[in-house]
Amino acid sequence: MRAVLQLVSEASVTISNRVSGKIKKGYLILLGIEDGDSQQDIDWLCAKISKMRLFTDENDKMNLSIRDVNGEILVVSQFTLHASIKKGNRPSFIKAAKPEIAIPLYKQFIGSIAKEINLPIQTGEFGAKMDVALINNGPVTIIIDSKNPY
Repeated sequence: MRAVLQLVSEASVTISNRVSGKIKKGYLILLGIEDGDSQQDIDWLCAKISKMRLFTDENDKMNLSIRDVNGEILVVSQFTLHASIKKGNRPSFIKAAKPEIAIPLYKQFIGSIAKEINLPIQTGEFGAKMDVALINNGPVTIIIDSKNPY
């Protein structure tokens, strides 16, 4: 499971001219699910994300977690995070989990991260064409992969 974690001042996702999710200060998480991902990947990723200290303290040091600042989270499914560009110029998405596997894991991730930070989560819509808008704060962007945790 792969996540692109972006520290944002605000972010939103729009589907067919309707805002599906919108947050202020917090994280925009682009989430890619691949074949072989499981609840173990979700648990590890949610624990890591909830404890990461990316928000600045009174000394302007990255020292506060999403919980510390009562931040918000917007989760958007992003199968293209598992693109392979090894051969040719057209990406292959063969490693990305099929919807019948990915959708339940996506929903489990949303439930787990909500429980981990004890706040509601805003989302996009799995498989929809979405317009994502954000103001990246910092800019701070972290890539986290449960298959490569170091």
